[in-house]
Amino acid sequence: MRYYIIAGEASGDLHASNLVAEIKKKDKKAEFRGCGGDRMKGVGVDLLMHYRTMAYMGFIEVAVNLRKVLGNISKVKKDIVEYQPDAVILVDYPGFNFRIADFAHEKGFKVLYYISPQVWAWKRRRVKKVKRSVDKMLVILPFEEEFYKRYGVDVTYVGNPLLDEMAKFGTANRSIFLRQNSLGEKREIIAILPGSRKQEIKRMLPVMLKVVPHFPEYQFVIAGVSSIDKSLYKSIMGVSDAFLVVDQTYELLQNASAALVTSGTATLETAWFTVPEVVCYKANWLSYRLAKWMIKVNYISLVNLVMEKEVVKELIQSDLTEDNLVKEMDLLLHNGKRQRRLLEDYEELKDRLGNAGASEQAAEIVCEALKPNN
Repeated sequence: MRYYIIAGEASGDLHASNLVAEIKKKDKKAEFRGCGGDRMKGVGVDLLMHYRTMAYMGFIEVAVNLRKVLGNISKVKKDIVEYQPDAVILVDYPGFNFRIADFAHEKGFKVLYYISPQVWAWKRRRVKKVKRSVDKMLVILPFEEEFYKRYGVDVTYVGNPLLDEMAKFGTANRSIFLRQNSLGEKREIIAILPGSRKQEIKRMLPVMLKVVPHFPEYQFVIAGVSSIDKSLYKSIMGVSDAFLVVDQTYELLQNASAALVTSGTATLETAWFTVPEVVCYKANWLSYRLAKWMIKVNYISLVNLVMEKEVVKELIQSDLTEDNLVKEMDLLLHNGKRQRRLLEDYEELKDRLGNAGASEQAAEIVCEALKPNN
């Protein structure tokens, strides 16, 4: 079979590459083309475009780069028609992939969507578009299956692929981690996860670092990513008494006593490693006002959304201040009752998410969907 697969950012590239690897185990003649990153290329996807040329986030950035975005969409449409795949697999990245879903459906290609965009949070009218253009939704959060079923969408919860990654990771050696990163043995660690995009890092890291002087007995360690030049982190860190580690987020979380985390998948990862966390988020003023007008959920962190209650504190926009961060961090570190309740909720969260195996189950569904009479 021939598959056209599209991911538009780093996390999508990771999960798409795992899906491709699992499909290849089940379909020995599988061929892949599409858009994504180095991980997808590494498992044999012939890339039309790298996600670095596609990744625009937020209302303002998309508007400023609209010509490039539309140009990329046109290139992909043309390439799909020339490639003539048996299936088009779309991975998250809604602004781009919804347009491709409509096009592929109109051209008669089978469309499967892996990792649902957060239509349940905002733009619920897009569910109608999903029902019209997507043959099968493969979702990774438990409540998403029930949501889509209410609208008559063919949907299956396959589990969360983050669990696959964390299961593969195993256990980090604390002494080696500390020694390799010149971290002290005697002081406990507070992790800072400022996000993986330049915009997020520029907006989140400066306010997160304001907490550092208030807890001199701890060492603060920033989770950097290699796709961002170290100079960006260093320019923001300045003379701050904080450390930077790159591409070692799981190792960092395994050795952290608490964390400041930018809202996103990292909130789930932090909870899975049983690290008390404060969830942080700040957007530019216009994007925030538009999102606030459109958002239909009570929480922004995946931890709270899955649990359907406030498990972790969310500091959003004007609430994301130095004083509030210090207050919440102090509670996480020194309030035993708060810690116990949080860790109990984390255990229930793990139960709700289920076990590893999302990539394998998703691959099984994809291959089954392409059999005759399906």
